[in-house]
Amino acid sequence: MKRSLNILVTNDDGVESKGLVALARALFEAGHRITVVAPSRDWSGAGASIGPIHLNEPIPVTSHVWEEFDGVDVYAIDRPPATGVWAACLGAFGEIPDLIASGINPGANTGHLTLHSGTVGAALTGSAFGVPGIALSLEWATTGEYQWETAARFAPAAAEWAMEASGELMPAVLNVNVPNRLFADVLGVREAQLARYGEVWVNNADRSGGDLRLTFEGGGREPDPESDVALIGAGYVAVTPLVGIARGSLTGAAERVSKTLST
Repeated sequence: MKRSLNILVTNDDGVESKGLVALARALFEAGHRITVVAPSRDWSGAGASIGPIHLNEPIPVTSHVWEEFDGVDVYAIDRPPATGVWAACLGAFGEIPDLIASGINPGANTGHLTLHSGTVGAALTGSAFGVPGIALSLEWATTGEYQWETAARFAPAAAEWAMEASGELMPAVLNVNVPNRLFADVLGVREAQLARYGEVWVNNADRSGGDLRLTFEGGGREPDPESDVALIGAGYVAVTPLVGIARGSLTGAAERVSKTLST
């Protein structure tokens, strides 16, 4: 029998977003106990930011009601999603979660975009407290509607993997990117490398007019065939295990920096 998990569900698009509801429904119907703690507004691009924290200033939290989820606690927090995860892992919303489920984001979080993604940042924040997580994103819908239910169907299995793969010192975080197509048209699930570029990226920054203007581009460069960008473009679900803050393998920094003391 599959274990019933206590799952914190969050996102970076706001408490009433369709992707959040679809993710919560999939995990709820899979038999898990869920609590929803999501931002009161859009915090896309916030990464793992927790926003301003002051000792004597409380953070506004509002209870919400989702009619279709009887008995599920839903809260909106006036901060980025990582703040809600941080607080939940300290027991602010009841029992400490077994797993963080973040998403479903409209637009893939691939390549270097994972660094800036509030969706991924929320899952990685949980791992800092020893709690595994999954981050789900759906390929950008250039035409038509988002197939939220397609992405949601992969959430329960992704959650099971993250729990099983986690060790005491290394909680697993799985980044899941799903092509925006009907479930029957998904070609399969593949292990993916992080692409050098994301699905979209900033290719120009200009402030000649005073204000800063950013130009975005996407789809113009041929990605590595084993990368997350290439795989979702080909119709596969791309899954990539991620590691949060960890020491790099490079050495020699102390010796190099210490030379300044003798010059």
